[in-house]
Amino acid sequence: MEILNPNIEALVKLRKEIHKHPELSGKEFQTAGRISSFLKKYPPDELITEVGTTGVIAIYKGKKEGETVLFRAELDALPIDEINTFEHKSVYKGISHKCGHDGHATILCGLAIELYHNRPETGTVILLFQPAEENGRGAPNIIADPKFKTIHPDYVFALHNLPRFQENQIVVKNNTFTCAVDSIIIQLNGKTAHAAEPEKGINPTLAIASISTEFDKMIQSDLSKDDYCVVTPIYIKMGKKAYGVSAGAGEIHFTVRCNNNAQLRKIKALLQNKAQTIADTFLLDCTIKWTQSFHANQNDESAVNHIRKAAKNKKMDVLEKETPFTWGEDFGLFTEQFPGAMFGIGSGLNTPALHNPDYDFPDSIIPTGIAVFHQISKEITDAH
Repeated sequence: MEILNPNIEALVKLRKEIHKHPELSGKEFQTAGRISSFLKKYPPDELITEVGTTGVIAIYKGKKEGETVLFRAELDALPIDEINTFEHKSVYKGISHKCGHDGHATILCGLAIELYHNRPETGTVILLFQPAEENGRGAPNIIADPKFKTIHPDYVFALHNLPRFQENQIVVKNNTFTCAVDSIIIQLNGKTAHAAEPEKGINPTLAIASISTEFDKMIQSDLSKDDYCVVTPIYIKMGKKAYGVSAGAGEIHFTVRCNNNAQLRKIKALLQNKAQTIADTFLLDCTIKWTQSFHANQNDESAVNHIRKAAKNKKMDVLEKETPFTWGEDFGLFTEQFPGAMFGIGSGLNTPALHNPDYDFPDSIIPTGIAVFHQISKEITDAH
């Protein structure tokens, strides 16, 4: 069902402005400024800026005390060259909005308009515009910020647009919505030698090959099983283009994803142990680092029921997804600390995939996102 919104023209203009001026994770200063300027037209009771570096929080209070519900959207773009030619294409080479964060932030601005004109009866609605989702640093920076410490939501919600799903379809799931993801960097240091006398050095080649082989054995690709695990090789570096030299150092990176946080912790420990054992076998010093961590989005059933009820109220098509999405999303840190849920909105069967250079957020789903968020807020804040 198509939802109409009287503010759509202004919202689309905002979305295209954000799309045209993308900023990478942690550098969303202009984006945050555009959001803040827009919100000042629909003044919240509190507007808090520079949260977790560039985050923005808008707070709309009800007439009476009650529950607090937080809605979150992202601000950052990706290091991807845009190949689209429309007027609002990115003005920056190598940076573009290819995940739809421009649209998600616009939906939250649309919710701000609704809350300004129709204050909640009870409780409080908080809008969080979060930086640095793409590298996993945004959520922990927000939660660690003293400006956020005073906020204690009873529920947290977020959405994500979903290419290859029916346009405006609401996609829900209890328990894990998106997978837990972490990335491992394994640095191996040995000893260089003349290429004619490799036995006088310690070359990391066989260790890198062995690590790759052993890590591959950890894969269990059936997403319906609790022990789902995918280990993907990402990057290998070894030696230099000096053909008279046997390499003395190397580095290999993998991403690791599981469908729950406990399983990921278990797999990480096993992988670290395997890498260290192999390095020891080949007499190599081994340094292991983890980066870009994403907690699984563990959806609370009561929160998902609020989404279902809101979608039903608006006569929307709801899809109950059986398995989690395999990508990472740092909203999982919020659902780990507060009851909440992430859901999806179909962005069209023919929309390019996320992170593709020709992707663009479909403005047609903006009213749907606003309507679901607003209905959820009314269910929770008018509950008493």
